[in-house]
Amino acid sequence: MTDQTELGHHLAELADSGRRTAVPLAAERIRAHGERRMRRRRTALASGGALLAVTLAVGGLSLARGDQGPEPPAVDPTPTASPFVPPTPAPGEEYGSELGYVHGAVASGDTVRITVEQVRSVPGALTPTGVVHTLALPRHTPVEARELAGGDPADVELGELVDELAGEPRWVFAIDYDSEGQVRSLREAYWLTE
Repeated sequence: MTDQTELGHHLAELADSGRRTAVPLAAERIRAHGERRMRRRRTALASGGALLAVTLAVGGLSLARGDQGPEPPAVDPTPTASPFVPPTPAPGEEYGSELGYVHGAVASGDTVRITVEQVRSVPGALTPTGVVHTLALPRHTPVEARELAGGDPADVELGELVDELAGEPRWVFAIDYDSEGQVRSLREAYWLTE
C-alpha cells in the first residue's frame, strides 16, 4: 500500500513539475514571437522613412534642375490626331452624314468593326478624300439597304451584312451621325453608283 501511495505522490509531483516547465516555455515562445513582430515593424517603418527621404531628395533635385530651361523631347512629336472628324448636323437637321465605301467588316461579339474610306460625290463620279477610318458599331445598328438586300428596299441590321461587307471596297453608304458624333444608321447610297 505504501508503495502505491508513494508512486501516486511521485506521479503527482512529476505532473506538477511538467506543468511548471511547460507554461514558461509557451510564454517564452509567445514573447519571442512578439519581439520578432516588433522588429519587423520597426524595420518596415525605418525603410519607409528612408524611402520618403530619398523621394523628397529626388523631388528637390528635379525642382532645382527646372531652372535650366526646357529639355528636348525624347522623340520627335508626330501628330496623332486622325484627319477624320465626325460630321455634325446642320442647323435644323437631326443627323450629319458622311459618304464612304464601307468594307472590311469583322464581327466580334456584339460589335461589328468596319473600315470607311470617305468619298466626295462629284457629277458622274466618286472622288476619294484620302480619309480612312474604322468604326466599331453595335450589331443591331440599322441599315437601309437596296442592292445588298437583293434589289428591294429593306431595313436590316449591320450584323446581317458582315459577309457582304467583309471584302474590298464596293458598297457606298451614307453614314448618319448625331450631334454627339455617334453613328445612328447607315444608308446604302445606291443612287451614287447607278
